[in-house]
Amino acid sequence: QVQLVESGGGLVQAGGSLRLSCAASGDISSINAIGWFRQPPGKQRDMVAAFTASGTTDYADSVKGRFTISRDSAKNMVYLQMNSLKPEDTAIYYCVALVMGGPYWGQGTQVTVSS
Repeated sequence: QVQLVESGGGLVQAGGSLRLSCAASGDISSINAIGWFRQPPGKQRDMVAAFTASGTTDYADSVKGRFTISRDSAKNMVYLQMNSLKPEDTAIYYCVALVMGGPYWGQGTQVTVSS
């Protein structure tokens, strides 16, 4: 079992920055890939950024050049640095870890970007 806890969300003005953190615990060795999804109000949950099983990074087109995913393996932490935020980035952001049996999800953290 894997547990994921997100933090770092909040309210920020357009053009500002936030850094989200994801703390992973449990059976860390079972994780094949880990990253971030987001769900804007009234929309589906979509991938934002991830470390793939092959070790590469993957970003949604809408965030390329603005968001950066990183990790601190010694601390079992994954981060999402979000710069040049736009109102359309407003969403609940979820950390997700992929294991053989399917995904584990964090509880989510709210990011609100005001114009």
